[in-house]
Amino acid sequence: MIRQLEKRNKEKLYFSIALVIILLWVSPYFVLNENAHMRIHDNLDSNLGWYQVLKDSGQLFAPLHTPMEQIMNGNFSRDTFYSEYYAMVFLFQLFPPVIAYGLSQAITRFVAFLGMYLLLKKYVFKDKEHFLILVGVALTFSLTPYWPSGMLSILGMPLALWSFLNIRRGENHWKNYFILTLLPFFSTFVIGFFYFLAAMGCIWLYDVVKTKKWNWPFFFSIFYMLLIYLCIDYRLVASMVAPAHELTNRDVFYQSKLTFWETIRLVGKNYVISHNQDRTIHEFIILPLSLYCLFMVLWKKRWKEHKLFIGLHIINIALSTWYAFWFFEGWQPLKERISILTTFNFARFHYLRPMIIYAIFALSLKMIWEKESLGKKIVYILIFLQLLVLVPNNEEVKYHNQPSYGQYFAKEEFTQIKNYINLPMNQYRVISIGMHPDVSQYNGFYTLDSYSNIYPLRYKLEFRKIIEPELHKNKTLQEYYDDWGGRCYIFVDELGKHYQFSKKSKKVIHHLNLNTEQLKKMGGRFVLSAVQIENAKENNLVFRKDFQTKEGYWHIYLYEVK
Repeated sequence: MIRQLEKRNKEKLYFSIALVIILLWVSPYFVLNENAHMRIHDNLDSNLGWYQVLKDSGQLFAPLHTPMEQIMNGNFSRDTFYSEYYAMVFLFQLFPPVIAYGLSQAITRFVAFLGMYLLLKKYVFKDKEHFLILVGVALTFSLTPYWPSGMLSILGMPLALWSFLNIRRGENHWKNYFILTLLPFFSTFVIGFFYFLAAMGCIWLYDVVKTKKWNWPFFFSIFYMLLIYLCIDYRLVASMVAPAHELTNRDVFYQSKLTFWETIRLVGKNYVISHNQDRTIHEFIILPLSLYCLFMVLWKKRWKEHKLFIGLHIINIALSTWYAFWFFEGWQPLKERISILTTFNFARFHYLRPMIIYAIFALSLKMIWEKESLGKKIVYILIFLQLLVLVPNNEEVKYHNQPSYGQYFAKEEFTQIKNYINLPMNQYRVISIGMHPDVSQYNGFYTLDSYSNIYPLRYKLEFRKIIEPELHKNKTLQEYYDDWGGRCYIFVDELGKHYQFSKKSKKVIHHLNLNTEQLKKMGGRFVLSAVQIENAKENNLVFRKDFQTKEGYWHIYLYEVK
């Protein structure tokens, strides 16, 4: 009894230490506020700017298909932004931006920790002897560098799986349905739980075939969560049920162009490094450990004892293979015939991999704990080492050489630019060179360029005329814009696919060639460039003034179209 009490106290101690570590992990956002650093790709360059634009526009609850006139001449729809019922959007409506971002990080990481802990404790480990592994793996899982705007889209899967498995085995407790009700408000359907629910559906079908029983509570729980997602994402549902009469940029996606050997290389890259939206940082500790344990299981012919461990390995490599082969050139003829295969990315089942990889990590540690002579000490060391390799991926650490939130959005510099132009902002349009357009959007400027997941194809083609001379110089940029076009940017051959030049940069554009007649036709009047344009006059651009501040990141050159 005393020994059991000691174990329980020890588990509580580990649990408390883990919660403190998570709290420290997210503390920079609350301590540094706008001086905090965060990921730029698919974050500062897009979503965080959009939340502010949506807040300032007053269009949170706008009707379906309402145009956002500030972006792309109104060809950017309110429906492109996330639902007003999504927690990330709501947090940015209620709190200052960095505080809202910090709260989203805290919610995500605490729930991720709890979900993985519960899943491992009940369905991976059948005993109560390995609480160090339970807490250690749950903690390391919760600190992975997930895609920030997705919140619990990936890291919430263990908690959802725990609830579904409870229902599957007949435990129809209210808390399971409570979790399945809340999670959709803190995660996205298209970039996350669509793939998870598809996997749950496969498990249900497997059970039907194996047991010849329908297990309706399990089926209806899947359908229930799906229904909540569809209600929250009603804007997406409306666009699918009653699609616009015109084509979008997604209708001309051309992504399946890898040769067979390039595809095999991508399998290996995804298996080892993962995708940028679901990085697990498993390549240094977890991968070699799990492969060693897999080798020992196969060498000693103990696969019957470790069916779950082997099964998870097979699923893991299968998901990486599926991801890579989605971009294999052999798919392209079929994608051209079936439009949904082009407009929807079915490769993203790899979002399941973080949960699977850390379950493999837990099972590997358990084998070491039980089989090795110094097993317990080795487990301590391995968990510590995995925490250690995660630390450089903390946003404040990883991006400390990048602009902070405040430096990136440069409110002081853009206030100076507004005052200098001194015109109503809805009477002119701007474009950006060497910097992401969302910086201008964040500060209230009306932009022709933008990062957008979906917008009319006709606008893409009209905008292309502005940059056509530059695209002719650079095949990489031409394919990037024509085959995807999510970044409707002013691409410049001399800058390549770089959109972030600080005031310390010595870069100068010598041979810019833009179709400024088309720019004027679309309403473009000013160019905001993070680099100097040497041949501005040849492009009918007049230099007006440059702007920079002592603490700022950008040196912005203002040009006016003649």
